[in-house]
Amino acid sequence: MNAARPFLLVGIDTEGDNQWDVAARERQTFENIYALEALHERFERRGVRPTYLVTHPVVADPRAAALLGRLLARGNCEIGAHHHAWETPPCRAEDVRRHPYAMALPIEQFDEQLGTLTEAIEYRLGARPVSYRSGRFGFSAAHVSALERAGYLVESSVAPLFYEAHKGGPDFVGAPASPYFLAYDDARRPGASDVLEVPVSAGLNRRLPAWLERLYGRAPWPYTTKRVLRKAGVARVMWLRPSYSPLADMKALARRLAGAGTPQLNLLFHSSEAIVGGSPYNRNESELSAFFDKLDRFLRFAIEDLQAVPATFHEFRTQYGESGARPSPLAGPAA
Repeated sequence: MNAARPFLLVGIDTEGDNQWDVAARERQTFENIYALEALHERFERRGVRPTYLVTHPVVADPRAAALLGRLLARGNCEIGAHHHAWETPPCRAEDVRRHPYAMALPIEQFDEQLGTLTEAIEYRLGARPVSYRSGRFGFSAAHVSALERAGYLVESSVAPLFYEAHKGGPDFVGAPASPYFLAYDDARRPGASDVLEVPVSAGLNRRLPAWLERLYGRAPWPYTTKRVLRKAGVARVMWLRPSYSPLADMKALARRLAGAGTPQLNLLFHSSEAIVGGSPYNRNESELSAFFDKLDRFLRFAIEDLQAVPATFHEFRTQYGESGARPSPLAGPAA
């Protein structure tokens, strides 16, 4: 693997329209999926090789599945699995309103849902998925064994500094920014599994000691506290997420990661962000145009200025594995 040039990964959570809204979850529509070919053409113009991580309702919709099949046939993308615990069988009707994290499921139900999702993708598209992301980042180390048994090679739910333990969600504070083979007991720690964690690219806008980063990540009243710190100019999280971070922050984060030798720039957004009204973002044509402009300008910066190499998740895993770069299982996150 070429350590001097980072890989550019674009992982798209490919799901029904506006999954943030209860009514939209109850009456599923897929307008954003039907518009994916236009998005894919943008990637083709830049040579970007996206990974579309798809939910069960998407792949169960005949028109959506046919479109995904056409994209896959172009040979310049990957179809992975995006697990929504509230809408992957077996689930209950009330789960649509509860919107649970996958980590809240009994492990037996998680196993069944993973099997349902994996088999549906393979049946509809003729290719078994090997890359995975959990909806709402609801991944747990308890899921690693099931992912291995199902043949998954890449997991990409961990986002450094992401913390929703106060809501029953994950705590990824202290997770590495670089890829690592997952442990079976802590999603933030390198271990002995064969599932490669490829973290979403995120980090603070300023360098702080690890203990201070942990304090920031697990701050009490997290949303209020972090909003105050951001407005006061003390600290803020930068993401490779076009609907979240300004272009300047995305470039600064990518430049820092590449300079530190982090092998991946892992950009994330939802497919529903790519149409007007499909998400809480990009609510009109002006906002959508600004989103695409930011996305295009970042991709150009990553490829031309940072010399990043576009790859799908599986392509990245193949080259990472060939490098023999397996972190020591003894290394762990800061407590």
